[in-house]
Amino acid sequence: MAISWQTEPEDPLMSQINTTPLVDVMLVLLIIFLITIPVVNSSVVVSLPRQDIQVRETRPENVIVSVDAQGGIYWFDARLGRTDQLAQRLALTAAQRPQPEVHIRGDARADYESIGRIVFEAQQMGIERIGFITEPPAR
Repeated sequence: MAISWQTEPEDPLMSQINTTPLVDVMLVLLIIFLITIPVVNSSVVVSLPRQDIQVRETRPENVIVSVDAQGGIYWFDARLGRTDQLAQRLALTAAQRPQPEVHIRGDARADYESIGRIVFEAQQMGIERIGFITEPPAR
């Protein structure tokens, strides 16, 4: 009497990747990011502009343009009523040789639009060097 062993046929190799676990993980990460991003954006307190200072030599010919908390623009201590006054003064500054630096003192509570307007005007008039005056961080 002969014993016959019947073996089950082996499963053929699968040539496809099972992406279901990958999709599950990606969906969980997406949900986590959607929940945490608004919390991070609204809970971060930012006090600008505080930056480590690089000590630079202040020259009397440097131009100081200030922006107050309401967005008012000042050329040294004189308030400028219109943007074209700023453009005219920057054009005169750009024509000087050697060209002085323009230093911007922006209030931390000021809109970026006012500061951006000064940078844009200085760029348009050909000012080569623009710097920002900041306070050192509290230690």
